Amino acid sequence: MMIYIALLRGVNVGGKNKIKMAELRLLLESMGLDRVQTYIQSGNIVFESNHKEVLLQKQIEKKIKEKFGFSVSVVLRKAEELEKIIGDCPFSEKAVAQAEASAVGESLYVAFLLESPAQEAIERLNNYNNEYETYQTRTKEIYLLCYHSIRNSKLANQLQKLGTPVTVRNWKTLNKLHTMVTTMDIYRFFLK
Repeated sequence: MMIYIALLRGVNVGGKNKIKMAELRLLLESMGLDRVQTYIQSGNIVFESNHKEVLLQKQIEKKIKEKFGFSVSVVLRKAEELEKIIGDCPFSEKAVAQAEASAVGESLYVAFLLESPAQEAIERLNNYNNEYETYQTRTKEIYLLCYHSIRNSKLANQLQKLGTPVTVRNWKTLNKLHTMVTTMDIYRFFLK
């Protein structure tokens, strides 16, 4: 069984696309997914499955539309990918600490993209890269460091123009998801 992390885009934001996490867990369990866990109300799910990533992503999107009546983009990552994303943070601890000292709320975020964007789309982000907000790209992730608030970030607003579905999570959420995955993996080890 593979451990997956599903990140839903745009649920429970501003009173729109409301999904109760208990209902979402039941829906995913009814699809045959195992050990389904959610974290906070913004659509973060950890589960196990033997199915392929692309098939899972499409099935989850379809079931959510059928059950809740609206379309949601679902971005999946495997447990090993999440570990690599956390381990490969391109910003130094010093830079993050400096940003946190001046930021309102969180300062470090990762944008998860469904597919790798075109290079020219990424290059357009350079127009919004400055001393108050900066980014680093990986294949299907963009790390954002905000020295003020992401809510007013012109750089973050440009992510929706990359030509692929994208959802953003703060560093604290990613570390919590990583802890959930690690606990699930340790538990599985002891069941053997």
